[in-house]
This record gives sequence, structure tokens and C-alpha cells, in this order.
Amino acid sequence: MIEMSGAEKIVSSIMSDAQIKAESILEEAENKSKSILQEGEAQAVLEKEKILENAEKQSKMRYQQIISEAKMNSRRMELEAREELIEEAFQKAEEKLKMIASSDAPEYKASLEKVITEAGEEIGGGDLLVLVKKDDETKIASTLSSIEKTISERTGATTKLELGENIPNIGGAVVKTKNGEIEVNNTIEARMLRFKKSLRSEVAGILFQ
Repeated sequence: MIEMSGAEKIVSSIMSDAQIKAESILEEAENKSKSILQEGEAQAVLEKEKILENAEKQSKMRYQQIISEAKMNSRRMELEAREELIEEAFQKAEEKLKMIASSDAPEYKASLEKVITEAGEEIGGGDLLVLVKKDDETKIASTLSSIEKTISERTGATTKLELGENIPNIGGAVVKTKNGEIEVNNTIEARMLRFKKSLRSEVAGILFQ
């Protein structure tokens, strides 16, 4: 057996230590690599869960948005349909009223006297002008004194009615004080417009409740 010299022993010892250290470094590096890989995999799982969770939230939000838009469109279509029906009904009513107001129908004459009386009461009686279309003058001329009496009794103010200038309208009357400060428009057109507004507000109430 050949004995190693002192120098060879030193070299062998250094080589052996270097080998052990190298193996230790490689093992540590491998362990760190595995640890980093495991951490990366865990982080990837967390990120995946977050992405899925966010996607689910966005999906639910979009679903609610679509449902909300569908409801709004449905209500809008309902409103439009109601508006069309209301407008159609008013057009038919206006045509019928034109026919009645242009005839000698007793119900129109009674209605004319009624709206004049109501307007006179609303003003509070006194010296008043009554404005009607030309064809209606003859229908109420003979009953003005009777209307005056009724207004006077209901308001407690002596009332005098005088026919004013003719107005272009379907029917009904405008009653106002002689100085023009107070006026009540009880023409068919004005009364229809007031009624139409109340109907439209009801429809809006149904739509936005």
C-alpha cells in the first residue's frame, strides 16, 4: 500500500470537503426549487379561484343588468301601448263631440249651459262675458237669464252674463270677467286636455311605481 504524502493528504481532504459542500449546495438548491415550485402552484390555485370568483360576480351582475333592462323595456312598451290607446280613445271622443256639438242635440245644449254655469260659479259671479262659437249663440241666448239666476243663487253675487266675441272651437265656452283678469276655459278642447293630462299621470304612476 502506497502511503500518501502530506501534500496528497491535504489535497484529498480539500477535494472531499469540496465534494460534500457541493452536494450540500445542490441539495439545498433542489429543496428551494421544490419549495418555490410548490409555492407557485399554490399561488396559481389561489389566482385561479379569484378569477373564477370574479367571473361569477361579473356574470351575476350582467344577469341582473339584463333582467333590469328587460323590465324597463317591457314597461316602456306598456306605456307606449297605453298612450296609443288613450290617444285613439280621445280622437274618437273628439270626433263624436264634434258631431254632437255641430247638431241640435238637446244633450249638447244642456252641457253648454252646465259648463257656463260652472265657470260662472268658479269666478264668483258678477258681470261676466261668455264666449262661444257662432253656431252656439242661438243655443244659449234664450237661457242666459236662467243661467244668471242660478249663478247668483249659488255664489250670492248678482250676476249678469253678456255674449262676447265668437271663438273658433269645437264647443263649450270661455267665461271671464269684463276686465279680463279672471278667465275660465270650459271649451271642449280645454276640458279634454285636462282630462288627458290626468290619465297620462296615472299611466306614469303605474310605470314607475
